Amino acid sequence: MQPREIAALLDRIGLDDSRIDRQLADEHLAERTITRWTEALAEVPATLPDGSWDVGRAVRWYYERRGGDNSARFRAIEPHDILAAWAPHRTALMQRHTDPAPRVDPDDVAGYLSALRTGRAAVATGRAAPVEQRMLTGGPSPEVAERLAAIGSPIPEAVRGELARWRPRAAAREATVRAGGPDPLAVVCPWCHAEVKQPCRGGWRPNGKGRRTKTKAHDSRIDRAAEQQGLAA
Repeated sequence: MQPREIAALLDRIGLDDSRIDRQLADEHLAERTITRWTEALAEVPATLPDGSWDVGRAVRWYYERRGGDNSARFRAIEPHDILAAWAPHRTALMQRHTDPAPRVDPDDVAGYLSALRTGRAAVATGRAAPVEQRMLTGGPSPEVAERLAAIGSPIPEAVRGELARWRPRAAAREATVRAGGPDPLAVVCPWCHAEVKQPCRGGWRPNGKGRRTKTKAHDSRIDRAAEQQGLAA
């Protein structure tokens, strides 16, 4: 905040708090008060463009004794009260900021770091809006969708065959589905309660290492999948 903003703020506070009004009545004391407040609140903006912060609201919050805080009964508002109110807003701004790469040669380490710090300081003091990650708004490329529809799978059959020996359970499952059989991993197992897409579990391993993973689904799971998918087990 600038001295003129501080002076206007103190003048507004003085309308409701005679303790501040008395400080402003003395010319020398008023000058010292404005200087002290300006130095303390140099990195606090008066407002933010999005309306999420207004120093006037912070002052009103203090004097309305929110949350059972009765400090205003015993002392006039001080700069540290406004700093405390601004802190969570500054934190929220910095959490949204993504530190975009500066337009500086990255080989110039000192210049690159200086640009990063300058950008962060501008956001932390409300002089610049945080730069957030842009949301993806478009769907898949039409060309990719057409090619995937033509192939039928993200993994071409030739590649799938090459990978079969490295993923035997998945290969066996895919072969069963291609042959018209039920897909047991598409349902929850009623026996071991394995979740969808998770293999069935067997007995407990020794030494507390958890349960064994079965290479074949429980019969009851196969039956449930066949029933839900309208296929013969």
